[in-house]
Amino acid sequence: MPGHAALTRLTGNGNGECGEKDCPNVYRTTTGSFVVQGNVSDAFTPPHGEGLVEVPESVLKEAFRALGW
Repeated sequence: MPGHAALTRLTGNGNGECGEKDCPNVYRTTTGSFVVQGNVSDAFTPPHGEGLVEVPESVLKEAFRALGW
C-alpha cells in the first residue's frame, strides 16, 4: 500500500507494538480497506512487495464486532 492512509484501529487495547505483546491487530483505512499488523508468517514466500501475517480467528471476530458486522 503506497503512502500512509489514516487508520482506525479495530482490535487490541495496547500501543500497537508487537514487541509488547499487542499483536496481531486489524485496522481499517479511510478508503474501507484493511491493514493487518502482526508476526510475519512463513507459510510460503509471497511475491516481492507482499507479506503474510497469521491472524487468529478471535482477532478477526473482534474487528467484525467493532464494525457491527
